[in-house]
Amino acid sequence: MNAVKIVYKPVGLTLGFAGGILAQQLFKRVWRRIDDDGDAPEATDEDRTWQAVLLAAALQGAILAGVRAAVDRAGATATRRVTGTWPG
Repeated sequence: MNAVKIVYKPVGLTLGFAGGILAQQLFKRVWRRIDDDGDAPEATDEDRTWQAVLLAAALQGAILAGVRAAVDRAGATATRRVTGTWPG
């Protein structure tokens, strides 16, 4: 394992944590536009329909994956610009 990969590990972890927070906030904003109730349904919400629960889960997963990929890619690109080496 080269030095850039070792140095990038904590950077990647920090970026992943920040990306998760960003994705959560983005999902909340998007869900408020879809459903006026405000909070997204949990799988165990008895009063919510299957359709609402599955839509919320799929949308949350898609947003999380998209934000995570964007943050990881941006971090790797920035690392290459600074060090000249791709961290992956």
